[in-house]
Amino acid sequence: MATSPPCSESNTQGTIHAGQPKGTEELIHGLNTYVIGNRTTPRATIVVYSDIFGLSLPNNKLIADAYAASGEYLVYLPDFFKGDPVALKIADVLLPVDAAKQSTFAKYTGILANIPSFVMWKTRHGQVETERVCMEFLGELRKAIPKERKIGMVGFCWGGKYAVRAGLKEHMIDVGDEKKPLVDAVVALHPSNLVIPDDVENLVVPVSFGWGVEDFAVKFEQKGKVEECHAQVLKAGGKFPEIEHKAYKPGRHGFAVRGNLDDPQERKCLEDSEAQALAWMNKWL
Repeated sequence: MATSPPCSESNTQGTIHAGQPKGTEELIHGLNTYVIGNRTTPRATIVVYSDIFGLSLPNNKLIADAYAASGEYLVYLPDFFKGDPVALKIADVLLPVDAAKQSTFAKYTGILANIPSFVMWKTRHGQVETERVCMEFLGELRKAIPKERKIGMVGFCWGGKYAVRAGLKEHMIDVGDEKKPLVDAVVALHPSNLVIPDDVENLVVPVSFGWGVEDFAVKFEQKGKVEECHAQVLKAGGKFPEIEHKAYKPGRHGFAVRGNLDDPQERKCLEDSEAQALAWMNKWL
């Protein structure tokens, strides 16, 4: 099955959000990690797997701040790219917020200038290595926290795939005398590069998906393909944790991270997707 292009962000006006992140960067389980929230008596831990711009995009830290604002959660935003995120300057030409507003000349001249560095980045972040880094971090976290504390994971675009895969049966680990999933609940917002059925067939934790109706990079048709995969499993007598799907309109690419706050429709998509993630975490953690 063909996969969607990876997520990119934009540095056009309105898509890098104003605000000063309140957390700190620390070394957590081998990765530089943005940390915010309740460190002493958290209800649960939430791990955020960002888009390909990682800690360099302020929006990602501000999202972590929003998840921690209630005082209930300890939130980690690890640098899964190990200091090698995609440069913000190439975002507009690779995957602009609104492709309809990009001139043909700007599109193709920009792609020609920037695609070589982006291709090289992808070769440095293949699935095997990317997944290893992610799952090792989660495994160390699972073993380190108190047994009763739950872990939620929210993934955006590139990170959405690995957030979903963290909930697969194949990634369960031994913790003491029992086998546990790496995480207890997942939210995947416009997840790119999903391979169906491999990434979604053997889920053992509840997952909430968010899809953009007008997302040209993560096609809205992916929603139906995931639903059909799960329906086939149930038809064959299999079982599934609770799965939900929410659709956002216009839901342009990257809507849950970089929606333009000056556009009422985009602001609503951004705010509603944040509410979706928090509601799912509040339900399962």
